[in-house]
Amino acid sequence: MLSEPRSGRLAAWGNALLAGFVSPDDAALAMVGDDAVHRVEGLPGESGPVGLTLAMGRLRTLGVTGLRVALPAPGHPLGLSGPPEFNARALEAEEAVVGFGAPYGLVPEVYEAGPEGDVHVEVLWHCLPVREAPPADVPSLGEAERELAEALRDATRVLSRLDVAGSGPVAEAALDAYRARAEAGREVLAPGYPPRAVRVLELAQRVGLLISLAYENGHGGAVSASEMAARGQALRPVERTARRAQVAAYNAYVEERERG
Repeated sequence: MLSEPRSGRLAAWGNALLAGFVSPDDAALAMVGDDAVHRVEGLPGESGPVGLTLAMGRLRTLGVTGLRVALPAPGHPLGLSGPPEFNARALEAEEAVVGFGAPYGLVPEVYEAGPEGDVHVEVLWHCLPVREAPPADVPSLGEAERELAEALRDATRVLSRLDVAGSGPVAEAALDAYRARAEAGREVLAPGYPPRAVRVLELAQRVGLLISLAYENGHGGAVSASEMAARGQALRPVERTARRAQVAAYNAYVEERERG
């Protein structure tokens, strides 16, 4: 949860590109991030995979005026609108980008390539038809912010009681790394997003860090079966809330367009 999903980077910088806030080259560079290369296959009018710059131009020509994010999980089709074929691919990847203005969506397929010791990541985005309908279970920014604050407060209380909120050198190192990134002024969202979206996404990422630390530090003080069950019950709704908040933040650009 702490690291930015690839669909989030593509949607955020794709929206900035579509709005004219960034150049095609700068947008493509930000979308790729630390990966080696991203390509898009299945675009109407293209016979094979193309680079991100050409793909964004093609989507614009096809009528796409904005991009939304979906972060589905089993039993929770967050951000999806169908059809079933697209939903199934997105659920397998655990993320997708859904076009606004034209019925096209993108689902990533991630590959590792290169010899041992020099492995790099390549991403192939599959362009597929989507249903033009409201995305599933996406809250407003205001709702997401309130839900996050409540979930974080409740989870912290339970996890602290069970001694699994994250402690020790590994947890401290992760917290220090997060603080260093925040202090370096990293760009949480692309240009053009409202400040509240940035605030919600930052909070969702902090909540995601708490969840990761709780899972990665074993059972902590939760040594009994009942205490372990209590930990799981505390974490699951918080994790769901954080994912919903992430999607709300990434989708804020399109939501503002819809409101005019």
